[in-house]
Amino acid sequence: MSEIRPYDPTAIERSWQQQWEQTQAFEVRDDLPRERCYYVLEMFPYPSGKLHMGHVRNYSIGDAVARYKRMRGFAVLHPMGWDSFGLPAEQAAIERNAHPKKWTYDNIAYMRTQLKRMGFSYAWSREFACSDPGYAHREQDIFLDLVEKGLVYRKSSLVNWSTGLNTVLANEQVVDGKCWRTGMPVIQKELPQWFMRTTAYAEELLANTWELKGWPEAVLTQQRNWIGKSEGAEIDFTVDGHPGVVLTVFTTRPDTVFGVTFVSIAPEHAALERIVPASHRASVDAFKAEVRAIPANERTGDTAEKKGVFTGAHVINPVNGEKVPLYAANFVVADYGTGVVMAVPAHDTRDFAFAQVYG
Repeated sequence: MSEIRPYDPTAIERSWQQQWEQTQAFEVRDDLPRERCYYVLEMFPYPSGKLHMGHVRNYSIGDAVARYKRMRGFAVLHPMGWDSFGLPAEQAAIERNAHPKKWTYDNIAYMRTQLKRMGFSYAWSREFACSDPGYAHREQDIFLDLVEKGLVYRKSSLVNWSTGLNTVLANEQVVDGKCWRTGMPVIQKELPQWFMRTTAYAEELLANTWELKGWPEAVLTQQRNWIGKSEGAEIDFTVDGHPGVVLTVFTTRPDTVFGVTFVSIAPEHAALERIVPASHRASVDAFKAEVRAIPANERTGDTAEKKGVFTGAHVINPVNGEKVPLYAANFVVADYGTGVVMAVPAHDTRDFAFAQVYG
């Protein structure tokens, strides 16, 4: 009876990995019929260090899908790349007093070896980094095309500003008003920004969500909410005593305009500078400072406390001529909709709760 040799994963796995590389087992041609092709892509990693178990989990799931589809007879394109621009790579290089390029590409080389050792079935001939000149050049070409077609524009807007990193953070990088990486406070800061006119594609994007088969309904709902198409009407409210200042609200329920008892405005709305009287300037400025310290996504969340302050100004309801008070409210954001919201407590629970507190 022959002796059973112990399994040596290092030797056996490296042997198979070398064979896969030599035979280009996971490469695919560009001229295959589309109906038998399948594309699998996981989010590219930041090359800011070494892989961790979160990477292993993410890329194991993607690799399982790729291998399953190959076994079903599909030609699977499964590429890997590196999200080498942005905050994580830059900050890691600063902390280590290293040149960002050397630090980034050294990490890419190390992480590539790690991924190959794990046996993931990538088409390595397709590999690229977002900081590669060829890739960056194509991004610049696309951006210039968008500018030419009027699909991007520039304006000042409030951003999440990390006081520790001195840079802008995405909403997902702010946790309880602090930077996810440093724990330092995050404030709202007004800076010039580039915006994309995604609304130009709202109809197409929404239509495509109804063609996605097998997607979880919760995910589809999130996507449709993000696209944010609303049908309704815009209504103009003139500020009492300031005939040249008109505040426009957007509402999906224009039929309730007769029941408006107050109007809420974003604390950062530009019109406030012209219409707040001296008697209320201090309280409004204090409220604005309080709100600016809180990221917009946190102050507008369902569980966030709804707070406001009377501006000292009134607006005129265009359908019945009634003067109603104007409140600066933390749940209204200047960059969302018109930055002004009409309130009908009889038809909206949030308006009712706010009216109960502020009278």
